[in-house]
Amino acid sequence: MDNAFFFSDETMNKIYEDNGDFNIIAQLSQIFYSSIVSSIIDIILQKLSISEDQILDLKKENDMKIVKEKALKIKKMLKIKLIIFLIICFILMLFCFYFISCFCAVYYNTQLILIKDTFISFGNSMIYPFGFKLLPGIFRIPSLRSSKMNQKCLYKISNILNLI
Repeated sequence: MDNAFFFSDETMNKIYEDNGDFNIIAQLSQIFYSSIVSSIIDIILQKLSISEDQILDLKKENDMKIVKEKALKIKKMLKIKLIIFLIICFILMLFCFYFISCFCAVYYNTQLILIKDTFISFGNSMIYPFGFKLLPGIFRIPSLRSSKMNQKCLYKISNILNLI
């Protein structure tokens, strides 16, 4: 969706020089930047929508009076986070719809290239999380089988990779 934001004068010139053909080599930087921006937006929206840490804190509490007080605070906070999340999502979708509509109306001949870029970015965003999720496991499994010194090192590497 945000691929259109990275279409610059240079990109338009390159498309013109290629006679409107899709040149994936020229578009790779755009696709990469688009994936990074999408990941950052995704992380921000996840922080607003995921709230399991607060709920898990309730399980640790033993006193029911404190649990009820915390539950009310968490409920209020969740309502606020949900409202902010929905407002941000709505504004982002509206802005992207308006921007892409204007972009496609002005640059009519680049619509097909924009669609191809979008599908490649979407496919990339579906594939690269598998790599990021498998990488910590690749280090953790050998850490369980190796010597004490290697074990700690590999386990620490897997924990660092898990944070990413």
